[in-house]
Amino acid sequence: MKPPTVIPSSTVSRNALVVIAAVAGCWAVYWLRDILTPLAMAIFLLIMIGGMQRWLERHARLSPRWAGVTALVLVILGFFASVAFILNGAIGFFGEASGVSTRIGPRLDQILTDAWALFGQAEPPTISELLTQLDLRSYIGQAAVQAQGVLTGAVFVLIYLAFLLASQWGFRRKLVGMFPERKARTEAMEVFERVRGGVEGYLWVQTVTGLMICAAAWVLMRAVGLQNAEFWTFVIFVVGFIPVLGGAIAGLAPPLFALVQFESYWPALILLGGLQAILFISGNMIQPRMQGDNQNIDPVVVLLSLAFWGKIWGVVGMFLSTPLAVMAMAILAEFRGSRWMAILLSGDGEPYADEEQKAAAARDNPPRPGRASKAAEKG
Repeated sequence: MKPPTVIPSSTVSRNALVVIAAVAGCWAVYWLRDILTPLAMAIFLLIMIGGMQRWLERHARLSPRWAGVTALVLVILGFFASVAFILNGAIGFFGEASGVSTRIGPRLDQILTDAWALFGQAEPPTISELLTQLDLRSYIGQAAVQAQGVLTGAVFVLIYLAFLLASQWGFRRKLVGMFPERKARTEAMEVFERVRGGVEGYLWVQTVTGLMICAAAWVLMRAVGLQNAEFWTFVIFVVGFIPVLGGAIAGLAPPLFALVQFESYWPALILLGGLQAILFISGNMIQPRMQGDNQNIDPVVVLLSLAFWGKIWGVVGMFLSTPLAVMAMAILAEFRGSRWMAILLSGDGEPYADEEQKAAAARDNPPRPGRASKAAEKG
């Protein structure tokens, strides 16, 4: 009989401390979510500004100062325009001018009647009878609180962003103070560049593929005649940054509202099939080719990250779940004790790009003299 495996007591103590620290860290992140979520969004916007600044320097031939100012203005204007467009679009969609508010009740009654007829039921409940079973005041109150929270959070995000921009000037001094030796400082900068490159790559892929999806979806919604096609196009673009759930919302929300707008079911079915086809082509043919090594993350990790950060930080956590997973993988891969976690997070078992993986393997496993001499003889 094989004797049991003996684990040193020091290893057990270390693992226990790691588990306790992880639980305590998760609790602290949840408890401080009102402070950390706007800070995380501000860091996300800061990375966007840096990426846009470098793009303007390369393609628009602007100086670093003017490129930074232009990128800052564009990102802030885009941030405010997004919030205003969604709020105004939602108010206009459900306003009296669109006719949705007056037509939604009778149309839902007709849908319930047709659905009951399919199952052989004669007297379906009306929508007013179903609504009486719900506490609408509590839902409306929660929606108002959420809207107020979005506006307040937007203000705090801009305040954090201003302080982050101001603190950038002293970043290199802090880096020199933290890592006096040039080698350690260079390695720290490589980690920072790798994290920033992964997040910027994610943003680039999601933006380009989102624009492609939105262009095709807008043409389809216009062809069907869906009201406020521009509003739904923008919603599809924004929710595209949420993995898994974003595609479900983009593919189901416009067809559901088409059921209310049109008397026939065919426009909703056309929208449902067309949007699902667009999302399938983008998710299985276009995105994998564009992602490359920027999002070398296991799909299960993406799903778990979405659930974890969505539970802790809500909608903001869903938006930031994939960038946070990219950052975690890049940081964990730098340390020998945590590299195994980065390998588990990666999609192909190599948290780095190919050349970086070879260099890391060469540092960790230097060639032996005998092997080197044999390789030299073969050469």
